[in-house]
Amino acid sequence: MVRKAAEKVKAETQEREAPSPDAYLTRFVGYDLKRLFNLVQGDLTRVLGPFNLRIISYSVLSVVARSPGINQTRLAEALKLERSNLVQIVDELSARGLLTRNPIENNRRSHALLATPQGMALIEAVDLEVIAHEDKLFSDLSPSELTTLRQLLLKARQSIEQRVSTAD
Repeated sequence: MVRKAAEKVKAETQEREAPSPDAYLTRFVGYDLKRLFNLVQGDLTRVLGPFNLRIISYSVLSVVARSPGINQTRLAEALKLERSNLVQIVDELSARGLLTRNPIENNRRSHALLATPQGMALIEAVDLEVIAHEDKLFSDLSPSELTTLRQLLLKARQSIEQRVSTAD
Protein backbone atom coordinates (compact mmCIF):
# COMPACT_ATOMS: atom_id res chain seq x y z
CA MET A 1 0.00 0.00 0.00
CA VAL A 2 2.82 2.37 0.89
CA ARG A 3 4.54 1.42 -2.31
CA LYS A 4 1.46 2.30 -4.41
CA ALA A 5 1.17 5.68 -2.66
CA ALA A 6 4.85 6.39 -3.29
CA GLU A 7 4.48 5.46 -6.96
CA LYS A 8 1.43 7.72 -7.26
CA VAL A 9 3.30 10.67 -5.72
CA LYS A 10 6.27 10.03 -8.00
CA ALA A 11 4.02 9.87 -11.09
CA GLU A 12 2.22 13.11 -10.11
CA THR A 13 5.54 14.85 -9.49
CA GLN A 14 6.88 13.75 -12.86
CA GLU A 15 3.70 14.99 -14.57
CA ARG A 16 4.11 18.41 -12.96
CA GLU A 17 7.78 18.58 -13.92
CA ALA A 18 7.24 17.38 -17.48
CA PRO A 19 7.72 20.10 -20.06
CA SER A 20 4.62 21.59 -21.59
CA PRO A 21 3.60 19.81 -24.81
CA ASP A 22 4.10 23.08 -26.68
CA ALA A 23 7.48 23.86 -25.08
CA TYR A 24 9.25 23.73 -28.44
CA LEU A 25 6.81 26.23 -29.97
CA THR A 26 7.24 28.76 -27.15
CA ARG A 27 10.68 29.57 -28.47
CA PHE A 28 8.99 31.37 -31.38
CA VAL A 29 7.89 34.97 -30.85
CA GLY A 30 5.01 34.48 -33.28
CA TYR A 31 3.67 31.56 -31.26
CA ASP A 32 3.73 33.55 -28.02
CA LEU A 33 2.06 36.49 -29.78
CA LYS A 34 -0.65 34.18 -31.13
CA ARG A 35 -1.34 32.73 -27.68
CA LEU A 36 -1.50 36.22 -26.18
CA PHE A 37 -3.74 37.41 -29.01
CA ASN A 38 -6.10 34.47 -28.48
CA LEU A 39 -6.49 35.40 -24.81
CA VAL A 40 -7.02 39.11 -25.51
CA GLN A 41 -9.35 38.40 -28.43
CA GLY A 42 -11.46 35.97 -26.40
CA ASP A 43 -11.99 38.45 -23.59
CA LEU A 44 -12.59 41.36 -25.97
CA THR A 45 -15.19 39.29 -27.83
CA ARG A 46 -16.96 38.77 -24.49
CA VAL A 47 -16.83 42.53 -23.75
CA LEU A 48 -18.20 43.52 -27.18
CA GLY A 49 -20.97 40.89 -27.21
CA PRO A 50 -23.56 42.90 -25.27
CA PHE A 51 -23.11 45.75 -27.76
CA ASN A 52 -23.72 43.40 -30.69
CA LEU A 53 -20.26 44.21 -32.08
CA ARG A 54 -17.44 42.03 -33.29
CA ILE A 55 -13.82 43.13 -32.98
CA ILE A 56 -13.71 44.11 -36.64
CA SER A 57 -16.97 46.08 -36.54
CA TYR A 58 -15.78 47.86 -33.39
CA SER A 59 -12.51 48.71 -35.16
CA VAL A 60 -14.31 50.06 -38.23
CA LEU A 61 -16.74 52.16 -36.20
CA SER A 62 -13.92 53.44 -34.01
CA VAL A 63 -11.85 54.62 -36.98
CA VAL A 64 -14.85 56.19 -38.74
CA ALA A 65 -15.87 58.00 -35.55
CA ARG A 66 -12.38 59.45 -35.17
CA SER A 67 -11.81 60.13 -38.90
CA PRO A 68 -15.03 61.72 -40.13
CA GLY A 69 -15.32 61.59 -43.90
CA ILE A 70 -12.79 58.77 -44.39
CA ASN A 71 -13.47 56.76 -47.52
CA GLN A 72 -13.56 52.97 -47.67
CA THR A 73 -10.22 52.70 -49.45
CA ARG A 74 -8.37 54.62 -46.74
CA LEU A 75 -10.28 52.75 -44.04
CA ALA A 76 -9.33 49.39 -45.55
CA GLU A 77 -5.69 50.47 -45.74
CA ALA A 78 -5.71 51.71 -42.14
CA LEU A 79 -7.13 48.45 -40.80
CA LYS A 80 -5.24 46.22 -43.26
CA LEU A 81 -8.47 44.73 -44.61
CA GLU A 82 -9.49 43.63 -48.05
CA ARG A 83 -11.80 46.31 -49.42
CA SER A 84 -14.37 43.67 -50.40
CA ASN A 85 -14.53 42.39 -46.79
CA LEU A 86 -14.90 45.93 -45.52
CA VAL A 87 -18.00 46.53 -47.65
CA GLN A 88 -19.93 43.90 -45.67
CA ILE A 89 -18.94 45.46 -42.35
CA VAL A 90 -19.86 48.97 -43.52
CA ASP A 91 -23.19 47.60 -44.79
CA GLU A 92 -23.85 46.00 -41.40
CA LEU A 93 -23.02 49.17 -39.43
CA SER A 94 -25.01 51.30 -41.87
CA ALA A 95 -28.06 49.02 -41.57
CA ARG A 96 -27.86 49.42 -37.79
CA GLY A 97 -27.88 53.21 -38.17
CA LEU A 98 -24.36 53.58 -36.76
CA LEU A 99 -22.73 55.16 -39.80
CA THR A 100 -23.68 56.73 -43.11
CA ARG A 101 -22.17 56.76 -46.58
CA ASN A 102 -22.17 60.19 -48.18
CA PRO A 103 -21.27 60.89 -51.83
CA ILE A 104 -18.03 62.81 -52.35
CA GLU A 105 -18.31 65.68 -54.80
CA ASN A 106 -16.54 65.06 -58.11
CA ASN A 107 -16.04 61.38 -57.24
CA ARG A 108 -19.05 59.17 -57.85
CA ARG A 109 -17.17 55.99 -56.96
CA SER A 110 -16.15 57.01 -53.44
CA HIS A 111 -18.19 57.77 -50.35
CA ALA A 112 -17.32 59.61 -47.16
CA LEU A 113 -18.14 57.59 -44.06
CA LEU A 114 -19.55 59.32 -41.00
CA ALA A 115 -20.60 57.96 -37.64
CA THR A 116 -24.19 58.86 -36.81
CA PRO A 117 -25.07 60.31 -33.40
CA GLN A 118 -26.17 56.79 -32.43
CA GLY A 119 -22.82 55.43 -33.64
CA MET A 120 -20.90 58.08 -31.69
CA ALA A 121 -22.85 57.31 -28.51
CA LEU A 122 -22.22 53.60 -28.95
CA ILE A 123 -18.49 53.99 -29.57
CA GLU A 124 -18.15 56.19 -26.48
CA ALA A 125 -19.88 53.57 -24.32
CA VAL A 126 -17.92 50.69 -25.83
CA ASP A 127 -14.61 52.53 -25.47
CA LEU A 128 -15.10 52.67 -21.70
CA GLU A 129 -15.57 48.90 -21.61
CA VAL A 130 -12.59 48.26 -23.92
CA ILE A 131 -10.36 50.45 -21.74
CA ALA A 132 -11.51 48.57 -18.63
CA HIS A 133 -10.88 45.26 -20.46
CA GLU A 134 -7.29 46.24 -21.29
CA ASP A 135 -6.66 47.67 -17.83
CA LYS A 136 -7.78 44.37 -16.29
CA LEU A 137 -5.85 42.11 -18.66
CA PHE A 138 -2.60 44.04 -18.38
CA SER A 139 -2.86 45.09 -14.73
CA ASP A 140 0.30 43.15 -13.81
CA LEU A 141 2.38 45.38 -16.09
CA SER A 142 3.57 48.76 -14.86
CA PRO A 143 2.90 51.87 -16.97
CA SER A 144 6.55 51.79 -18.02
CA GLU A 145 6.32 48.13 -19.03
CA LEU A 146 3.14 48.83 -21.04
CA THR A 147 4.90 51.68 -22.84
CA THR A 148 7.85 49.42 -23.61
CA LEU A 149 5.53 46.65 -24.82
CA ARG A 150 3.70 49.05 -27.14
CA GLN A 151 6.99 50.44 -28.47
CA LEU A 152 8.38 46.97 -29.14
CA LEU A 153 5.17 45.80 -30.82
CA LEU A 154 5.13 48.91 -33.02
CA LYS A 155 8.80 48.50 -33.92
CA ALA A 156 8.31 44.82 -34.79
CA ARG A 157 5.16 45.55 -36.82
CA GLN A 158 6.80 48.38 -38.78
CA SER A 159 9.88 46.27 -39.45
CA ILE A 160 7.83 43.32 -40.67
CA GLU A 161 5.51 45.53 -42.77
CA GLN A 162 8.55 47.06 -44.44
CA ARG A 163 10.02 43.64 -45.22
CA VAL A 164 6.71 42.37 -46.55
CA SER A 165 6.11 45.43 -48.73
CA THR A 166 9.60 45.31 -50.23
CA ALA A 167 9.16 41.60 -50.96
CA ASP A 168 6.12 42.32 -53.17
